[in-house]
Amino acid sequence: MMSILEKIDAHLQEHRIEHWEGSFREYLPMLIENPSLSQRSHARIYNMIKNAGVEVDDTGKEHYAFFENELFGIDAALAQVVEYFKAASMGSDVGRRILLLYGPPSSGKSQLVILLKRCLEEYTKTQEGAVYAIADCPQQGDPLLLLPHALRDDFYRETGIFVEGDLCPQCALNLRDKYKGDIYQVPVRRVFFSEKERIGIGTFVPSDPKSQDISELVGSIDLSTIGDYGSESDPRAYRFDGELNIANRGMMEFIEMLKADERFLYVLLTLAQEKNIKTGRFPLIYADECVISHTNETEFNEFMADKKSEALQDRMITVRVPYNLKVSQEVRIYEKLLRQTNLQDVHIAPHALRVAAIFAVLSRLEEPKTNGLTMVKKMKLYDGEEVEGFRQKDIKMIQEQTEREGMDGISPRFIINRISASLIKPETRSVTPIDVLRAIKDGIDNHGHFKSAERERLNNLIADARREYDEIARTDVQKAFFVSFDQEALTLLDNYLDNVEAYLDQTKMTDPITGEEVSPDEKLMRSIEEKIQVPEYGKDSFRNEIFRKVAMAHRKGEGFDYTTHEKLKDAIEKQLFEERRDTIKLTITSRSPDTEQLRKINQVIDNLVEHHGYTSDSANELLKYVSSLLAREK
Repeated sequence: MMSILEKIDAHLQEHRIEHWEGSFREYLPMLIENPSLSQRSHARIYNMIKNAGVEVDDTGKEHYAFFENELFGIDAALAQVVEYFKAASMGSDVGRRILLLYGPPSSGKSQLVILLKRCLEEYTKTQEGAVYAIADCPQQGDPLLLLPHALRDDFYRETGIFVEGDLCPQCALNLRDKYKGDIYQVPVRRVFFSEKERIGIGTFVPSDPKSQDISELVGSIDLSTIGDYGSESDPRAYRFDGELNIANRGMMEFIEMLKADERFLYVLLTLAQEKNIKTGRFPLIYADECVISHTNETEFNEFMADKKSEALQDRMITVRVPYNLKVSQEVRIYEKLLRQTNLQDVHIAPHALRVAAIFAVLSRLEEPKTNGLTMVKKMKLYDGEEVEGFRQKDIKMIQEQTEREGMDGISPRFIINRISASLIKPETRSVTPIDVLRAIKDGIDNHGHFKSAERERLNNLIADARREYDEIARTDVQKAFFVSFDQEALTLLDNYLDNVEAYLDQTKMTDPITGEEVSPDEKLMRSIEEKIQVPEYGKDSFRNEIFRKVAMAHRKGEGFDYTTHEKLKDAIEKQLFEERRDTIKLTITSRSPDTEQLRKINQVIDNLVEHHGYTSDSANELLKYVSSLLAREK
């Protein structure tokens, strides 16, 4: 494994900045040899995303590695975003549309834009993402704009590179006066995008429309220079420092665009459709940039209902970004957010984040309209788990029955706030799943935002999450009682499969002790199958399904163990646990454990610490909790 120092060296080598300056005459051969230098803003961003890696799954869906460590559980929205950039990169009219992301707070909208901006900065430091600009252009204009319009068709026929747009007023003036019309003399240099240095990446935040000046978007006249140049329309008297100016060749983030005054939106209309910026005293200024905005759903719905906004609506590509609906991905969100804190000294017990994620995802789901499908089953199905009565192929049908699933519910930010409240309590060394659920409940009960009906619904979901944790807690304790759980599970699986094979083939088995031929052990098979509610009339179907899975795994050269089939895994575990249930219950619920019981308890705690991620404190809390559960059972 590479050390952090080696990783830094490798990163610096990959992103080695090679400064380059030369004339347009020197730049042209470079461009003709490497046409990617002429890629436009949307194509540059799409190639950046694509170059990070693309995987195609069995269904033909593309998964982009670019997002995998930053954004979780919003694959459908990300696919639409990539589709936008892909279409725009091909030169279609999509490139003349504003990308608008809308959805509930903390769903990942702003994080997506931040990721694009940060990575675009890094991408322009690589050879694949290199950007060259007219050296003295105030908005890093494309050197190809120096080509006279009369020669652009010939240039396209010879090189395949299409040239669109005009020089900015400053560059046009310089070409005429400073370089005497000789485009070969114009200096070109490599530029590196930087939001901080206001090169290639702009950000605009609307404020009070009465005080906010349009110049923040399109630049302004420098009154101090008018005396030098004699006219307000002289390009040298203008500051091309608006966010749209500096974002040329790159991207512009328009935060809460729909809250902006109409004056600002009209500027965007022209930019979107014509790729031009309209400023006072000048003709239209060409700009090639990607404009991305994000807003909440309420603002979006009001905007879409406003007839006066139809022109701008027609120039937008909208993407709905809902909350994540997968428990496993929700846990990754929390892990990422917690890595950014200084609370690493406090131990977060296993399953604490998962239990919080279960509650959060349940709060975002709509009540199922399919018979036999509960909220918990739906949650598990969405996360890729097998549930009784439903398969993964049913998800599309289930989703079609929803109206706005994922657009309401508890946000990751609320959950992290409540987890943090647990972590910062005095003398806290470990936070358990129950601590987290208790903190969430306190937050809901004391938050004025929730109406009584919603508060009751959420408290019921906390109870559902706790019941899920009860099963998880029992399983952890039961596994800790086994010295070699996996081996015992594998042995039981092999025994079951041997019996199933003999049953399906209608053959006898050989008793390993007596050597006699015996019939398949129906009692053993039914004991395992009944653990997962396989009815008597359905046993043949289940056994055939299991053997098809085994055969398929062998054909693919893959192993088949007790974890391969989710329902069979559940059955094997329950069978093993039942065999030891009384021993486990007696050991951990005894008020006055004897020497042997104490030895076993200490062994279980050591097992939980060494193999299951607990500390001694959280392991003891787990045993106390499971003890209370077992004590309540008859």
